[in-house]
Amino acid sequence: MESDEASLRGQAEIWKYMFNFADSLALRCAVELKIPDIINSHGGPITLAQIASSIPNTSSDPDISCLARIMRLLVRRKIFTAHQPSDGSGNSTILYGLTHSSKWLLRDTLGDDQHTLAPIFLMETHPWLVSPWHCFSRCIKEGGIAFEKSHGREIWDFASENPEFNKLFNDGMECTAKIILKAILSEYKDGFDYLGSLVDVGGGTGGALSEIVKSHPHIKGTNFDLPHVVATAPAYPGVSHVGGDMFESIPNADAWIMHDWGDEDCVKILKNCRKAIPEKSGKVIIIDVVLNPEGNGLFDDTGLIFDLVMVAHASGGKERTENEWKKILKEGGFSRYKIVKIPALTSIIEAYPQ
Repeated sequence: MESDEASLRGQAEIWKYMFNFADSLALRCAVELKIPDIINSHGGPITLAQIASSIPNTSSDPDISCLARIMRLLVRRKIFTAHQPSDGSGNSTILYGLTHSSKWLLRDTLGDDQHTLAPIFLMETHPWLVSPWHCFSRCIKEGGIAFEKSHGREIWDFASENPEFNKLFNDGMECTAKIILKAILSEYKDGFDYLGSLVDVGGGTGGALSEIVKSHPHIKGTNFDLPHVVATAPAYPGVSHVGGDMFESIPNADAWIMHDWGDEDCVKILKNCRKAIPEKSGKVIIIDVVLNPEGNGLFDDTGLIFDLVMVAHASGGKERTENEWKKILKEGGFSRYKIVKIPALTSIIEAYPQ
């Protein structure tokens, strides 16, 4: 009897994993329709009809039945709330509200102190980024890069040739950087105090670096990334944008990186950072995941998934355990390091040349 129950539970688990994509794609639908913003703009829970009537760019009457079924699943997943207040006559209408989860998916009605995961959610669930996941078995059997197998070229080349993808990617990276940066600036205040200059290696459009410089105006900031990336970067006070190749050289200063690269490439980048920082006072600040495969922390499970994101999207990139970080830091010329935990998916790794 116990064996039958365990087997049935196992079957149920496989059905769940088979359709896990339904959760992310139903939620993508809600983000595309800006449902979190619609509810937020009303100042409180609203009816399905109110949501439907506020969906932007709708050319005909929305299919409320379809919307109701999607919202039903998202309520069960605790993305939205649903309750039915009675008007006293026995009539009631379901009112849908936000939760702590859906507040992270606001796009247009953010408060001054709020950040959003909507851009990276739309990025990671886009067919361009999902299709490489279907190439994992080929990568195991044949070797090679999943993104290249799916799109015929690596992600950086694809971005340089496709302005729409480049914007999608940069928007996703920028929103993530802002969230992580908020945790850094609150928990790592003293870490930037003695730096005169700071280079963000692979800094995208420079939004994260600009916030550091704003909070520490004594720092001269250099945002360093590929030429096609910095070409679209806005101007920020105290920040200069420099296009180049981190495998060739890095502007002199202190630097923070990394995870899109395999061990060999990381060591090359670290060696270039080692050349670019002062011998005694310099340090490299790495903002990245430190994997704890057996951990039960808030983000430990997501860290393992991010490692597979690297398989899907990067050219040999990976997330690393502390021992793996220690190894490549030593090979890159950094004999000492310190890990600083922050309330975020990532940690801070300070690396010192001696």
